[in-house]
Amino acid sequence: MGEIRKRQPTGAAVLQADVTEAITEAVLDELADTGYGKLSMEAVARRAGVGKSALYRRWPSKQEMVMAVVADFSIDRAAAPDTGSLRGDLAGLVHAFTEWLTHPRISRILPDLAAEGVRNAELAEAVRAAIGGPRRTIGAAVLQRAIARGELPADTDLELALDLIAAPVYWRLSVRGAPVEPGYLDAVADAVLRALTGRMAP
Repeated sequence: MGEIRKRQPTGAAVLQADVTEAITEAVLDELADTGYGKLSMEAVARRAGVGKSALYRRWPSKQEMVMAVVADFSIDRAAAPDTGSLRGDLAGLVHAFTEWLTHPRISRILPDLAAEGVRNAELAEAVRAAIGGPRRTIGAAVLQRAIARGELPADTDLELALDLIAAPVYWRLSVRGAPVEPGYLDAVADAVLRALTGRMAP
């Protein structure tokens, strides 16, 4: 699988962290307001109050710019709870995933990128490599700690486990558009615990 790597700023761009921050905010706002398909380098530059050259010094294309910005924003919000128990860690993962999905920007950006990915296989792969993959790696590390503690069997299917953690919340919020009612997230954590271990929460 190809991996989208953020192009490191060089030259004058290194000295202008405030410009990078302004561009980052502009990218997120443009994505949330207009979507990936209509987003342009010109619009981002205009919103950020910079010239287009400031964008191209950092990223060679619109896609790499979007992936780098959204990945940084998203991976920083990926949870790696270490509560000492599988049940506590599952609850932490579920709650953090929900906070990410319901963020005012991500709640508009992620469905748009998913829709664009249906028509654009290259973009879909970039999203998986830059956002989905790294977030799942962080989640897998949490499950591996549970294996090391003896709470999960060594042959636990981590890919399936990660799907079980995320799927109910994603389906409820992003597909059904239903609210997360009190107690729902803890119920999801309990259900995942039973699915993975065959036992109830203590």
